[in-house]
Formats: sequence, C-alpha cells, structure tokens
Amino acid sequence: MAYTGEFAVFEDIIQEMSIVYQHDRRPWMIGFSGGKDSTLLVCLVMEMLQRMPEERRNKTVYIVSSDTLVENPIVRDYMHRMSEMINMNGSMLNIRADIIYPKVEDTFWTKVIGLGYPTPEPPGFRWCTERLKIHPMNAYTLETIKNNGEVILLLGVRKAESTYRANNIRAREIEGKLLVPHKDIENAYIYNPLTEIPNEAVWKFLLKGDAKTPWGSDNKYLFSLYQGENLGEEQSVIGEVDEEKIPVTGNSRFGCWICTMVKEDKSLKAFIDRGEAWLRPLRDYRDWLLEMRATPSARETKRRNGAVYRKPDGSLGLGPFTMETRQEMLRRLLKLEVDMGLSLITIEELKYIDMLWDSEGDLTRRCLVDTYYQIKGERLPWDSYKVAVFEPEVIEQIQKLCKECDVEFELIAKLIIEIEENKNYTRSSMVTKAFDKIINQGWLHFNSIEKGLQYEN
Repeated sequence: MAYTGEFAVFEDIIQEMSIVYQHDRRPWMIGFSGGKDSTLLVCLVMEMLQRMPEERRNKTVYIVSSDTLVENPIVRDYMHRMSEMINMNGSMLNIRADIIYPKVEDTFWTKVIGLGYPTPEPPGFRWCTERLKIHPMNAYTLETIKNNGEVILLLGVRKAESTYRANNIRAREIEGKLLVPHKDIENAYIYNPLTEIPNEAVWKFLLKGDAKTPWGSDNKYLFSLYQGENLGEEQSVIGEVDEEKIPVTGNSRFGCWICTMVKEDKSLKAFIDRGEAWLRPLRDYRDWLLEMRATPSARETKRRNGAVYRKPDGSLGLGPFTMETRQEMLRRLLKLEVDMGLSLITIEELKYIDMLWDSEGDLTRRCLVDTYYQIKGERLPWDSYKVAVFEPEVIEQIQKLCKECDVEFELIAKLIIEIEENKNYTRSSMVTKAFDKIINQGWLHFNSIEKGLQYEN
C-alpha cells in the first residue's frame, strides 16, 4: 500500500530506491547501528523489496553492524537481536545481516591494557574510532568489492541531525547525481536517500500503526532507548507514545560504555537515571579510567618507542600506562565481569594481551593467567603452557642486583626477553639488532643528554 499524506515523502523514497536498485547488479551495503536512522533506512529498503517481484530481487543487500566489543550492553544486545531477526525474515528478500568486529590487535582493551595506550582524549587524541569501527567496515567493504566488482553504500545520514553532518553531506553532493563516488574507497559509491528527512518525521514513521519493523521488532522499545536524554534541543511532535509521556530529540547517540572522549557519558547516565541501576559499576570503572589517565604516577615518563620529552613547564611528558596500572585495570575489569555476569573482554583479547606482556619484560610469564585464576577461579586454556623464564628466586636476585648496581630492571628484563625470542635463530645479527634497538632507546640516555646540553650552554 502506497503512503500518502504526511508519509508521502517516504513513498517517494521507496520509489526512488526501487529505481536505483533495479538499475544495475551492484550489491547494496547498509551500516546498521540499531539507532533510529539506520532502522528507518533498513525498514524502507525491506519494504521496497517486499513490494518487488521475487525475480527482480537480483542482488544482495548486506546489513552490516559493527560491534566494537565495548558497546553499551543494552544497545549491544539489541543490535545483535536485530541482526538475527533481519536474517530470519530477510532471506527471501536476498538480505544478509552480518556483525563485524575489530581485529584483536586493534581492540580497546588490547591497546589500553595490552600496550598501555592512554585512553582517547579530546580534542584530538581519538585513536579508537578508526581502529574499532572504520578499519573493520573498510575491510568488509573491500572484500565485498573484491567479490562483486563494485558496491553501493547506503547511508542513513540526514542534514537535520547536525550542522556538521549537513555540511559533510553537502560537500559530497554532486548536482543531478544520486550515487556519489566514495572519496577513499575505489569502486564504492554512496547513496543518501534520507538526507532531507527532518527529525520528527523519523519517529512518526517508525511509530506509525503498531510500530513494528518489517523484520518483526518493536520500534516502541527502540524509542524507549532514546528516552531520558537532555531534551534542550528541538522536541519531537510525536505525541504520547507510552505512559511516561517523555518526548525525544533527534540528536541522541549510543556509544561505547567505556568512552573517555567526554567528561560524562550522557547515554549511560540516561539509562541509569531511568532505572537501569545495574549499569552503575560500568560507569564507575569508566570514571576510574579517566582518573588514571590524569594521574602522573599511573603513566610512564617515556613513550612506547623509548623517547622522553619535556613539556613547556619543564615537567616530563607522560606516555603509556605503567605495567602496574595495566595489571590493575585487568584485575578490576575481570572482577567487574564476575560481579555483573557480563562478558567485557574476550578470550582472544586476553591471549593477545598475555603475549604482549610477555614481550614487555614479564619474566614470570604468569601475571595475566594467575590474575585470571585469582578473579575467575578457573584456568585459561593456555595456562599450563605458561612457564617462567626463570624461577621466582632467580628473578628476585636479578632485581636485587639491578638495584645494587643502579641498573634499570626493565632494561635487563627486556634484554633477557630478546635473547629468549631470538636464541634459536642461526643468524647472530638478529640478537645484535634486538640489543641495539633496546640499548639505544632515549629514556636510557636522557639524563646524560640533558647534562651534556647544560654543559654546552
């Protein structure tokens, strides 16, 4: 049935989509976050396909959701449930829903706990989005292009969302063209069918009738996820949807529960304020991470490459989190898993972090697996293979000698690790190069260099 009246604009979009879809055999790809805009986009695409004769559904529509592994648990579960329902109800429409994840070496916990990366910080230190979302989506897109030649990316962005987004959309528009070449990915084209839809119209459409999506979910539940936000901006004119009679703006955002780019996560706070008190420990852990980022004693005074620098005020610049801080981060995170009954870090991440810690001087090779056993009461699958480089008393003696001789234990530990890792190579140059790399790191010579510079001056 065609839409008329206030929903006529959506009928126009469905008709336009049908023309674009049937124009060629290039597959479509939609990034589905589970939010209102991506939900609207998938609803319209599925309705368009339902109206179309089966023989004309001649290409696959990929519905791709990105799980960063640190999503808000409520939103994560909802997104996974939607993906499952779309697969169950969309197969006849040639629709396939997939969930993608960051590579284990790029996850939030691998970077922060494994390597000690300082958590993302405004305005410019935002290393997370690229690794957690952009890279996985680009990899999926490139694989689809490899298998199909070209791909059309449907975006649910709208000019009404924000001035920033409106400017970005206008910058990409080409007069008279529905499909715009992707500026970074060759053989990928952008299709923006929702750009002119205002915020209030999105919710009106999603909540019309019984508020059911074509795949069977309830948009009233989605609406409830947006409630409790700061309503200082434009209010929707949906009317009373539930007994709370709470209006909603079109500018809500769901993000990672661990996000440190903001002083306070308004989305997480909103869930807690409206009754999801069980989320408070996540907020407390996230706030503690913020404290650690600002605590000098929790940070190294050298960067990961060994470089040391002074700030304009004369103090030493801060680098990654110390190993002791990272160990405490893991201990608290595992305790959080036990207390809340949630999965917050994967076994794959733990294994990768364990490998990183081994390479950074953990001569016991037992720190991570023993911490896991102490908190969880069970052994990791590779626990029995973790054998110390030396017996504890030998390591203790090395530490004692380092102190007596005023030699950094970290230096000796890393040299020992390099010997262990390279001892089976027949080329002796391997060990020499590894030694040179460690010995020439700036932190070992920083004081001497400063003294020399002072003497010259």
